[in-house]
Amino acid sequence: MAYMALYRKLRPRNFSEVLGQQAIVRTLRNQLSAGRVSHAYLFCGTRGTGKTSVAKIFARAVNCLALRDGEPCGVCRVCKDILEYRSMNVVEIDAASNNGVDNIRDIREEVKYPPTEGKYRVYIIDEVHMLSTGAFNALLKTLEEPPEHIIFILATTDPQKLPATILSRCQRYDFRRIGAMDQAASMRAFIDSEGLDATDEALRYIADISDGAMRDALSLLDQCISFYADEQITLKKVLALTGAVDPSKFFEFTGYALSGDSASAVEMIQRLVMDGRDISQFVTDMIQHFRNLMVAAAVEKPTSALDYSLERVERYREQGRKIPNYLLISFVNNFSLLQNQIKYAANPRVLLEVATIKLCSPAGDENLSAILARLSQIEEKLRVLERMKIEIPYATAPREQPEPDMKASKEKAVPEDIQNVIKHWLDFVNCFDHALKSILRQCKVGYLEGGILQIICANTGSKDYLTSKRNIIKDNLTQNYHKEFNLSFSLAEEYDAEHKRLYGKKDLFEDIQSKINMKIEEWE
Repeated sequence: MAYMALYRKLRPRNFSEVLGQQAIVRTLRNQLSAGRVSHAYLFCGTRGTGKTSVAKIFARAVNCLALRDGEPCGVCRVCKDILEYRSMNVVEIDAASNNGVDNIRDIREEVKYPPTEGKYRVYIIDEVHMLSTGAFNALLKTLEEPPEHIIFILATTDPQKLPATILSRCQRYDFRRIGAMDQAASMRAFIDSEGLDATDEALRYIADISDGAMRDALSLLDQCISFYADEQITLKKVLALTGAVDPSKFFEFTGYALSGDSASAVEMIQRLVMDGRDISQFVTDMIQHFRNLMVAAAVEKPTSALDYSLERVERYREQGRKIPNYLLISFVNNFSLLQNQIKYAANPRVLLEVATIKLCSPAGDENLSAILARLSQIEEKLRVLERMKIEIPYATAPREQPEPDMKASKEKAVPEDIQNVIKHWLDFVNCFDHALKSILRQCKVGYLEGGILQIICANTGSKDYLTSKRNIIKDNLTQNYHKEFNLSFSLAEEYDAEHKRLYGKKDLFEDIQSKINMKIEEWE
């Protein structure tokens, strides 16, 4: 007997064998048991989710001579004829290659004749969205009022391309992607029944990269069985066959990007290339890894959005918490752009190395995410300086000896509560929403006199906006420091002029920044 591909050999023959589509199977079985069969069905879903398999089972069920609980018996002559492709009652049409008006006209002529055996003639039209506009129009009338002995099952991976007139005449069923755990369990049952040897880790990886398509998973398993013959199928062997990378390397690569270690990241790329790994697949896998980090960090409780073992989800969560969300979004955006560029690149490795260096050195980028990354780095360095107890004169100016012809400098009196706000200003502004926080971060704070906290704005627009938000800022100050604050909003030149009038000199913002920069250089 000729060899049969694994995905054909393991195609389900009964509704009970269909994987991951319990709701659809239950509905169809109930219709069959109650005799409420419709004349037109639309099966939608991505590749390899069981659309054609369910259509064939349904075609046997409606004609089965010994139907029981909505399941075809598989042993009556009608079932056998359909299973062995000898029946004239089931007609399969590939709309991708038979998409013209004439093809549909042939169907319109054929449906006039009753089935040779059984109750129904079933037309299964695969990839129905590929039909031309004229073909859809020709199908419309027949689909609306078919003879009593005709059932149409339309299958498609792209239902939005179907005309509304077709959609409204069909019962629609959306096939979901098959979970990785269900796929791995199904493959494990086959491996055990055939006396083969494969590790759970290898089967789980095959299920992961199939993206919910059981046919893809079985095709890859079939390839592994053929390639490694009587050997044990391990994760390492599957990775070698597919040109993919060990999932642990994604955590390692992300760690290099987070720490800014571009040298180690580029060396990893070198090793991957020398090992024959596929660069395009690596980029695709890294995008999925960044996505998993975001989801794991954002969702504390178990979720079906992360269909992995508890240990692996916890590892995603642990690394995801270390990376700001905007930085992960930047990683995804950069690698998504790279994914498109690689398709047309003569040397994709160079593009990957450039993107990797950008990931490790966000200061070289000019988009919003990169700017936020640089601000985050500056804030972290300031926190380190504070932990080191570096003395920075926030708004308190030391006394200076007045020049003979100048007004004597006065001691700048800063109340303890206002000084505390000034010292922790960057931490305080984090309690606001993104728009207000980004403007407040650009402001400086100081104190002149009269128990008023001065907010020094970069420009008139910022001053007007913050003035309109005065009550919100005051309320948050009260909640954080349990005291009521008076606020004043001014431009930098106004504040400096008033400071000089009162104290005989400008405020020490430039001196402060210079001292911070000197300490940062020492720290680095």
